[in-house]
Amino acid sequence: MEDYKYILELQDLHTTFTTDNGDVSAVNGVNFTLEPGKTLGIVGESGSGKSVTAYSIMQILADNGSISGGKVLYKGENIVDWDAKQMAGFRGRCVSIIFQDPMTSLNPVFSIGYQLKEAILLHTDKTKEQANERAKELLSLVGINEPEKRLKQYPHELSGGMRQRVMIAMALACEPDILIADEPTTALDVTIQAQILELMQDLQKKLGMAIIMVTHDLGVIASMCDEIIVMYGGRVCERGTADDIFYSPSHEYTKGLLRSIPTKSNSKERLVPIGGTPINLLNMPEGCAFCPRCDEAMKICLKEKPEEIRVGETHMASCWMNIKNMKQEEVVNE
Repeated sequence: MEDYKYILELQDLHTTFTTDNGDVSAVNGVNFTLEPGKTLGIVGESGSGKSVTAYSIMQILADNGSISGGKVLYKGENIVDWDAKQMAGFRGRCVSIIFQDPMTSLNPVFSIGYQLKEAILLHTDKTKEQANERAKELLSLVGINEPEKRLKQYPHELSGGMRQRVMIAMALACEPDILIADEPTTALDVTIQAQILELMQDLQKKLGMAIIMVTHDLGVIASMCDEIIVMYGGRVCERGTADDIFYSPSHEYTKGLLRSIPTKSNSKERLVPIGGTPINLLNMPEGCAFCPRCDEAMKICLKEKPEEIRVGETHMASCWMNIKNMKQEEVVNE
């Protein structure tokens, strides 16, 4: 393949799940690009479509789920059209994923060494002896001491942080171009969270891979992402750098998320939750997905979907309030 500016590009991605109550549109027209060696953060509450977007890239959706539209371009090639054999080669070698809870990802009846070597043997042409050496090398790479001893141990013998390190080692077995981390720190305490995030950043510098960080915690991605995407109701509602999102949020949902985060300045104040209930994906509103919960909602928000509008050099948002503010500024300037 030739060199491409973007190692991964999503164009108008739609993912649908068939249920007894009807079709659920979990991802509705998501677009984004990822450059080699960069970190992209995808944030949103539960049910916003962020994990389904990641699973759509890997094509590891549940049996009732399918990509119903759009393209997933890996180095310019649309992998939505690939067959099962091509996708088996793609997973692990080109893109790897770390899941939320390592205890459910690791098989409790097999040793760490067996599971790590299985991933290496599956995706490379190494012998068993070479795979064993590579497994030890990977455990050392992710900061696990006494790797030879750890290979003989079982998942329940390791702490939560060490299990997540094993999952990262397994994901890096074939040195993929892209690492997708789906809530990698949710099941860990705060100090271990910081260690895992630091480890991922160090590995990125060493190996030069791109990272997609999927999380509901804005604090986790504040310092490590080159670009942040905020999702709600299966749609991208805002995108920009960390500074854009944290210091000049331009979508009411992003503002609501930031208001609900404890900080030094609001430690003595009552946190303001986002009102209402999460969106019902079986019954999506005609207009803006966030409209039923938005304090600033206007009539147009009910009927028409807002397009993405550039509100800064690296900053875009899908909110009618931005158009209203722009028109007011134009009137004032006249």
